Amino acid sequence: MKKQYDFSKAEQGKFFVPAAQHQMPIYLDGEVKKFFSKAASKKKVGLDKVVNTILRKEMEMLKSIGL
Repeated sequence: MKKQYDFSKAEQGKFFVPAAQHQMPIYLDGEVKKFFSKAASKKKVGLDKVVNTILRKEMEMLKSIGL
């Protein structure tokens, strides 16, 4: 690295996109991934669709009990 950099021509926020949404990676335990991957394969859908469906149902249940 240089000891000093010239930022005199720098442009602040050049690559900032305020409306951008970032996808957060979710890591599943091996056993969980294997189980739901098989379920997704049987239904011929992606693993993400199966997991999202389950999580949506869990959200509904938690909302119904006031969480």
